Amino acid sequence: MSGSRVRFDDRGSTLPIYIWLTAILLFAALAFFVFAQAASARSGAQSAADAAALAAAQQAREDLLLDFGDAIEAGDGAWLDWLDPPGGLPADGATAAAQELAAANDSTVLGGAQPTEVGGFPGFLVQVQTNYTVGDSIIPGTESLPAEAQATAIVQPRCDVDLDADPTKPVTLDCDGEPVDIDPDNFDPDDLPDPSVMFSVRLAE
Repeated sequence: MSGSRVRFDDRGSTLPIYIWLTAILLFAALAFFVFAQAASARSGAQSAADAAALAAAQQAREDLLLDFGDAIEAGDGAWLDWLDPPGGLPADGATAAAQELAAANDSTVLGGAQPTEVGGFPGFLVQVQTNYTVGDSIIPGTESLPAEAQATAIVQPRCDVDLDADPTKPVTLDCDGEPVDIDPDNFDPDDLPDPSVMFSVRLAE
Protein backbone atom coordinates (compact mmCIF):
# COMPACT_ATOMS: atom_id res chain seq x y z
CA MET A 1 0.00 0.00 0.00
CA SER A 2 2.81 2.42 0.82
CA GLY A 3 4.51 1.83 -2.58
CA SER A 4 1.30 2.66 -4.41
CA ARG A 5 0.97 5.96 -2.52
CA VAL A 6 4.54 7.01 -3.44
CA ARG A 7 3.92 6.47 -7.18
CA PHE A 8 0.69 8.54 -6.94
CA ASP A 9 2.51 11.33 -5.11
CA ASP A 10 5.25 11.38 -7.83
CA ARG A 11 2.67 11.79 -10.57
CA GLY A 12 1.00 14.59 -8.63
CA SER A 13 4.25 16.50 -8.10
CA THR A 14 5.24 16.39 -11.78
CA LEU A 15 1.93 17.80 -13.03
CA PRO A 16 2.76 21.44 -12.10
CA ILE A 17 6.11 21.07 -13.87
CA TYR A 18 4.38 19.96 -17.08
CA ILE A 19 1.97 22.88 -16.85
CA TRP A 20 4.83 25.30 -16.23
CA LEU A 21 6.87 23.99 -19.19
CA THR A 22 3.81 24.08 -21.44
CA ALA A 23 3.18 27.70 -20.49
CA ILE A 24 6.80 28.62 -21.25
CA LEU A 25 6.69 26.91 -24.64
CA LEU A 26 3.39 28.59 -25.48
CA PHE A 27 4.77 32.01 -24.54
CA ALA A 28 7.92 31.38 -26.60
CA ALA A 29 5.83 30.37 -29.61
CA LEU A 30 3.70 33.50 -29.31
CA ALA A 31 6.77 35.69 -28.90
CA PHE A 32 8.36 34.13 -31.99
CA PHE A 33 5.17 34.81 -33.92
CA VAL A 34 5.26 38.46 -32.82
CA PHE A 35 8.86 38.85 -33.96
CA ALA A 36 8.03 37.11 -37.24
CA GLN A 37 5.16 39.55 -37.80
CA ALA A 38 7.46 42.50 -37.09
CA ALA A 39 10.13 41.13 -39.40
CA SER A 40 7.59 40.65 -42.17
CA ALA A 41 6.33 44.21 -41.76
CA ARG A 42 9.88 45.53 -41.74
CA SER A 43 10.72 43.55 -44.88
CA GLY A 44 7.65 44.92 -46.60
CA ALA A 45 8.59 48.46 -45.61
CA GLN A 46 12.14 48.02 -46.93
CA SER A 47 10.88 46.67 -50.25
CA ALA A 48 8.56 49.65 -50.56
CA ALA A 49 11.38 52.07 -49.72
CA ASP A 50 13.71 50.48 -52.26
CA ALA A 51 11.06 50.63 -54.99
CA ALA A 52 10.16 54.23 -54.16
CA ALA A 53 13.77 55.43 -54.15
CA LEU A 54 14.47 53.72 -57.47
CA ALA A 55 11.33 55.25 -58.96
CA ALA A 56 12.40 58.73 -57.84
CA ALA A 57 15.86 58.32 -59.36
CA GLN A 58 14.51 56.82 -62.59
CA GLN A 59 12.09 59.72 -63.03
CA ALA A 60 14.93 62.18 -62.41
CA ARG A 61 17.01 60.31 -65.00
CA GLU A 62 14.28 60.74 -67.61
CA ASP A 63 13.98 64.43 -66.79
CA LEU A 64 17.77 64.73 -66.90
CA LEU A 65 17.86 63.42 -70.47
CA LEU A 66 15.27 66.03 -71.45
CA ASP A 67 17.45 68.75 -69.92
CA PHE A 68 20.43 67.29 -71.76
CA GLY A 69 18.54 67.59 -75.05
CA ASP A 70 17.51 71.16 -74.23
CA ALA A 71 21.16 72.04 -73.54
CA ILE A 72 22.19 70.71 -76.96
CA GLU A 73 19.43 72.67 -78.68
CA ALA A 74 20.47 75.83 -76.81
CA GLY A 75 23.63 75.85 -78.93
CA ASP A 76 25.82 77.43 -76.28
CA GLY A 77 28.32 74.59 -76.22
CA ALA A 78 27.62 73.76 -72.56
CA TRP A 79 25.77 70.50 -73.19
CA LEU A 80 28.78 68.32 -72.41
CA ASP A 81 28.52 69.49 -68.79
CA TRP A 82 25.24 67.59 -68.51
CA LEU A 83 27.05 64.26 -68.82
CA ASP A 84 27.90 64.86 -65.17
CA PRO A 85 24.69 66.52 -63.90
CA PRO A 86 25.43 70.08 -62.75
CA GLY A 87 23.69 71.13 -59.58
CA GLY A 88 22.15 67.74 -58.83
CA LEU A 89 19.14 66.04 -60.37
CA PRO A 90 15.79 67.41 -61.56
CA ALA A 91 13.48 66.89 -58.59
CA ASP A 92 10.09 68.01 -59.87
CA GLY A 93 8.69 64.55 -60.60
CA ALA A 94 10.76 62.51 -58.17
CA THR A 95 8.40 62.67 -55.21
CA ALA A 96 5.33 61.82 -57.30
CA ALA A 97 7.11 58.80 -58.78
CA ALA A 98 8.21 57.66 -55.31
CA GLN A 99 4.70 58.04 -53.92
CA GLU A 100 3.23 55.99 -56.76
CA LEU A 101 5.57 53.05 -56.17
CA ALA A 102 5.16 53.26 -52.41
CA ALA A 103 1.38 53.15 -52.80
CA ALA A 104 1.73 50.08 -55.02
CA ASN A 105 3.47 48.45 -52.05
CA ASP A 106 0.78 49.56 -49.57
CA SER A 107 2.99 52.26 -48.06
CA THR A 108 3.26 56.05 -47.87
CA VAL A 109 6.27 58.29 -48.53
CA LEU A 110 7.21 60.46 -45.55
CA GLY A 111 8.51 63.92 -46.39
CA GLY A 112 8.94 63.40 -50.12
CA ALA A 113 12.02 62.34 -52.10
CA GLN A 114 14.97 64.14 -50.50
CA PRO A 115 17.92 65.08 -52.77
CA THR A 116 21.18 63.65 -51.50
CA GLU A 117 24.62 62.59 -52.67
CA VAL A 118 26.48 59.33 -52.16
CA GLY A 119 30.05 58.78 -53.29
CA GLY A 120 29.90 61.95 -55.38
CA PHE A 121 26.78 60.83 -57.25
CA PRO A 122 23.42 62.61 -56.89
CA GLY A 123 20.33 60.72 -55.81
CA PHE A 124 17.29 60.66 -53.56
CA LEU A 125 16.66 59.46 -50.03
CA VAL A 126 13.13 58.15 -49.52
CA GLN A 127 11.54 57.13 -46.21
CA VAL A 128 8.29 55.18 -46.18
CA GLN A 129 5.76 53.98 -43.66
CA THR A 130 3.55 50.98 -44.23
CA ASN A 131 -0.21 51.44 -44.38
CA TYR A 132 -0.55 48.21 -42.40
CA THR A 133 0.60 47.38 -38.89
CA VAL A 134 2.32 44.54 -37.10
CA GLY A 135 -1.10 43.35 -35.94
CA ASP A 136 -2.49 42.00 -32.69
CA SER A 137 0.06 40.34 -30.45
CA ILE A 138 0.94 39.72 -26.83
CA ILE A 139 2.88 43.00 -26.83
CA PRO A 140 0.55 45.94 -26.16
CA GLY A 141 0.45 48.67 -28.81
CA THR A 142 1.70 46.69 -31.79
CA GLU A 143 -1.80 46.48 -33.23
CA SER A 144 -1.46 50.14 -34.29
CA LEU A 145 2.29 50.21 -34.99
CA PRO A 146 3.32 50.50 -38.70
CA ALA A 147 6.79 49.71 -40.00
CA GLU A 148 9.18 52.29 -41.42
CA ALA A 149 12.23 52.02 -43.67
CA GLN A 150 14.36 54.19 -45.90
CA ALA A 151 16.46 53.75 -49.04
CA THR A 152 18.68 55.85 -51.27
CA ALA A 153 19.01 55.52 -55.04
CA ILE A 154 21.65 57.34 -57.08
CA VAL A 155 22.15 58.23 -60.73
CA GLN A 156 25.54 57.57 -62.29
CA PRO A 157 26.74 58.90 -65.68
CA ARG A 158 27.75 56.13 -68.06
CA CYS A 159 29.22 58.19 -70.90
CA ASP A 160 32.77 59.39 -71.47
CA VAL A 161 34.03 61.88 -74.04
CA ASP A 162 37.47 62.98 -75.22
CA LEU A 163 38.81 65.84 -73.15
CA ASP A 164 39.55 67.82 -76.31
CA ALA A 165 36.07 67.29 -77.81
CA ASP A 166 34.54 70.42 -79.35
CA PRO A 167 30.88 70.69 -78.22
CA THR A 168 30.06 72.84 -81.25
CA LYS A 169 30.95 69.99 -83.61
CA PRO A 170 29.77 66.34 -83.94
CA VAL A 171 30.84 64.30 -80.92
CA THR A 172 30.73 60.56 -80.25
CA LEU A 173 30.10 59.58 -76.64
CA ASP A 174 31.28 56.24 -75.27
CA CYS A 175 28.49 55.02 -72.99
CA ASP A 176 29.96 51.88 -71.45
CA GLY A 177 30.99 50.66 -74.87
CA GLU A 178 27.89 51.86 -76.72
CA PRO A 179 28.56 54.82 -79.04
CA VAL A 180 26.15 57.77 -79.02
CA ASP A 181 26.63 60.26 -81.85
CA ILE A 182 25.56 63.87 -81.30
CA ASP A 183 25.70 66.62 -83.90
CA PRO A 184 24.70 69.95 -82.32
CA ASP A 185 24.01 71.49 -85.76
CA ASN A 186 21.71 68.66 -86.82
CA PHE A 187 20.15 67.52 -83.57
CA ASP A 188 16.83 65.76 -83.10
CA PRO A 189 15.85 64.97 -79.47
CA ASP A 190 14.20 61.79 -80.71
CA ASP A 191 17.63 60.52 -81.72
CA LEU A 192 18.77 60.37 -78.09
CA PRO A 193 18.98 56.83 -76.69
CA ASP A 194 17.01 55.45 -73.79
CA PRO A 195 17.98 57.20 -70.54
CA SER A 196 19.40 53.93 -69.21
CA VAL A 197 22.07 54.03 -71.93
CA MET A 198 23.49 57.30 -70.66
CA PHE A 199 22.75 57.13 -66.93
CA SER A 200 22.48 54.14 -64.61
CA VAL A 201 20.29 54.00 -61.52
CA ARG A 202 21.06 51.85 -58.51
CA LEU A 203 20.45 51.61 -54.80
CA ALA A 204 23.23 53.04 -52.67
CA GLU A 205 24.74 50.59 -50.21
